[in-house]
Amino acid sequence: MQGVLVVDKPPGITSHDVVNQVRRMAKMRRVGHTGTLDPMATGVLVLLLGSATRLARFILSEDKQYFATLRLGISTTTYDADGEITATHAVDVDRPAIERSLHRFRGNILQVPPMYAAIRHEGKRLYELAREGKEVERKARPVTLYRLDLVGWDPPDFTLDIECSSGTYIRSLAHDLGQVLGCGAHLTALRRKTSGPFTLEQSYSLDTLEELAREGRLEAALLPSHTALEGMPVLQLTPEQEIAVGYGQTITPDKPYTAEYVQARDSANELIAVLVRLEDSVYRPTIVLSPHL
Repeated sequence: MQGVLVVDKPPGITSHDVVNQVRRMAKMRRVGHTGTLDPMATGVLVLLLGSATRLARFILSEDKQYFATLRLGISTTTYDADGEITATHAVDVDRPAIERSLHRFRGNILQVPPMYAAIRHEGKRLYELAREGKEVERKARPVTLYRLDLVGWDPPDFTLDIECSSGTYIRSLAHDLGQVLGCGAHLTALRRKTSGPFTLEQSYSLDTLEELAREGRLEAALLPSHTALEGMPVLQLTPEQEIAVGYGQTITPDKPYTAEYVQARDSANELIAVLVRLEDSVYRPTIVLSPHL
């Protein structure tokens, strides 16, 4: 069993909890996610099964879309509702003030990750240091917010429709907006609508997946592995090239390619490898997926 599984993650559990549940359902260890969601968050969590786990790096850098609800007047340690309250302020903010504050966050910005994050500092996760009561300086990182629209205002809460680059912390965005508005803010709800080409419409709840697993039909929920490589050029291999790719040998396509990576498919149009360009139009396999090679 291999392919892509889009899960509608429920609130209250970690992304790794979801991975473990799918491992149990699929009765296999080779299951991995392609970018975590915080326990409070819901929505699109893309899992890769079997040899498709090797494609994770091509999805991790994909853009994301979210609905995010923020509450004004309260700041927390984690920048979301799961953290401890650090400050409260009176809220004297109207909708036009929020609209004006959004302008400075649209486009390319530098964002400081929250202390409660999984990235590492000198070998330790930031959240591990935070739990020890330590705070370290975090380097601001470039991110892009392609869309940041106010779509709901129910004081002191408001909802944003967000499209952003990979690596964007919506919790940090909530905190930074609260600072700009002068009253503090934190994230109270987050729903991921898309991750790269994968959408909520393609997702399955854990309950539905449990039912499919009991019926022996879990594989019906899987998308083909090549859906993880949307936008990557396709190279249709000849039978001779299939053998060469299976042995890790370089090949030269009949027509010239200039892309850094191409997806190599067999005569049945199944993805069997990802090839990397060496020079001119010479490619070698960097990932081989097909179990029969």
